[in-house]
Amino acid sequence: MISALNQLVALVEEHLAEELDMKASATALGTTEYHLRRMFSSLAGMPLSEYVRRRRMTVAAADVVRGEDDLLSIAVRPRAVRRDGGPLRTQPQLRFRLTVEGSTPMDTRVIERPAFRLIGHAARVPLIYQGINPHIQQHIATLPQQEHARLKALSNTEPAGLLAVSDDLAPDAPEGSELTYLHGVAVTQDTPVPDDLDAIGIPAGRWAIFHSAGPYPQALQATWAATATEWFPANPWRLRPGPSILTILERAEDFTTATCELWLPVEPA
Repeated sequence: MISALNQLVALVEEHLAEELDMKASATALGTTEYHLRRMFSSLAGMPLSEYVRRRRMTVAAADVVRGEDDLLSIAVRPRAVRRDGGPLRTQPQLRFRLTVEGSTPMDTRVIERPAFRLIGHAARVPLIYQGINPHIQQHIATLPQQEHARLKALSNTEPAGLLAVSDDLAPDAPEGSELTYLHGVAVTQDTPVPDDLDAIGIPAGRWAIFHSAGPYPQALQATWAATATEWFPANPWRLRPGPSILTILERAEDFTTATCELWLPVEPA
């Protein structure tokens, strides 16, 4: 995966003046566009589209200094970058490297699951990478206490118990992008869905399940980051489109610590 990301960076440099065909590039690199974008944004700390914008602006500025292009054509290029989004920052060319620590093995298992459904109460919320998401907190807080017990009673398949589901998010979405958050449970595919609940159909497939324990949500967010920096680069699996699912196995009464499982949809790389 690290090699594929570095080859992607080289392709970006070759096609700064034009749109890069990401689907074809991912296929040539032996992976999928979805996985490539997810891994790039996770490891680079920015979406691929933002990296491309920054590189175009940086190269345009360097051309001004060197006098290698006329000012009018250079001015058109920064305007095009600004039109596509900002803010604009100088961006050196990235180089991905894998650092093997080996001191903290990840507690992970891969299982295959038949098709199932996720049912519950859904809302559109902005993506927040660090800390508690207050929009999700507010969504859950508006539900009556008895509704949590009702949902939990409906659960009849894995992952068990009340679930936090994040769905319908672009693979390299920047912070602030909207996603669908569902507070609910998993049920078998043939389970009737009450009329007042939202439902997300999940096709059959494989899931990587990551165990996390410690301060909440810091330990969970560290585990999530480590899936990209450690687990996927070292294992023959890649992400496939689908929701991420979080189940809380145990937690302190004040929720300062928790033991969790993070479910991510995967396929053989």
